[in-house]
Amino acid sequence: MSLATTFELAAEQGRICSVAAKGQRDLQARVAAYPSLFPDPPVDAAMLSALALSTAFIAPWCSAADLRTANRASLWVTAEDWHIDSVATTAEAATATVTACLSVAAGEAPDAHDHLGRFLADIRDDLAAAPSFDRLQHLWQKELHRMLDAELREWQWRAARSADPTDLPTPDDYLDNAAGYGATWVNVSHWIATGAVDSEQQLAMLINASLEVEKVLRLVNDLASYGRDRSVGDLNIQMLGVAEHEVRQQVADRIRRCRTLLDSVEGTCPQEAVYLRRELGFTTAFYGETDFWGSGDNH
Repeated sequence: MSLATTFELAAEQGRICSVAAKGQRDLQARVAAYPSLFPDPPVDAAMLSALALSTAFIAPWCSAADLRTANRASLWVTAEDWHIDSVATTAEAATATVTACLSVAAGEAPDAHDHLGRFLADIRDDLAAAPSFDRLQHLWQKELHRMLDAELREWQWRAARSADPTDLPTPDDYLDNAAGYGATWVNVSHWIATGAVDSEQQLAMLINASLEVEKVLRLVNDLASYGRDRSVGDLNIQMLGVAEHEVRQQVADRIRRCRTLLDSVEGTCPQEAVYLRRELGFTTAFYGETDFWGSGDNH
């Protein structure tokens, strides 16, 4: 590699990291605004840095302003996940959380004491300024509904397992519930915020592709977090009779299928297809070494 190429590559990486640094500062301000939503640990500076770096490297053509919605949506998913996992101790409380969030997404004002709803309303109101939001809002709401339904289903699985350790979902059912990971809702929020898509047809096509990518992300996350999931009682595909080598083979097979699927998307939405390819590559490599919560470090 020539000196000039090395310089240009390092300069581009430096620019991306500067975008991530700006994103991290915005996330720190969100945590300060809603401290009750973010336990420390695990939501520490390292976790916020990793989150901001991920969006900056997945979409390196974006500015910090472009990535604000993606970063904040990702942080909201973290808060929502922790709330349903740890705060909602009954099925009624978990369901009430989902109902309240969907009401806010539909335009209702959150309760003054509902910090999760208020943070979601901030994201919704920012998105409302996007030219396509009126046309695409229903798909944004639908994807949030899919994600929250998946979270609620996982809550129910954990509750059933605590009553009967043999009462587990099948591996296929578990993977079909991957929308609870939250990536597709974040992606939809980002695409609307940045004006990346103009039509419902384009966004629906991207959602279908993103959901397939999200299954890979669920699997590589499970590989990274298996030790922690066992200790805290979270579900993981390796607890459902699927050996680690089988999970890794599934990852490889699904990545190949995703690449073929994204080839078909590229003709209509070229940059968004690149975005999903980079999401696959970045997240797979990231989870090969650590995870966002940190305590699952492999090395």
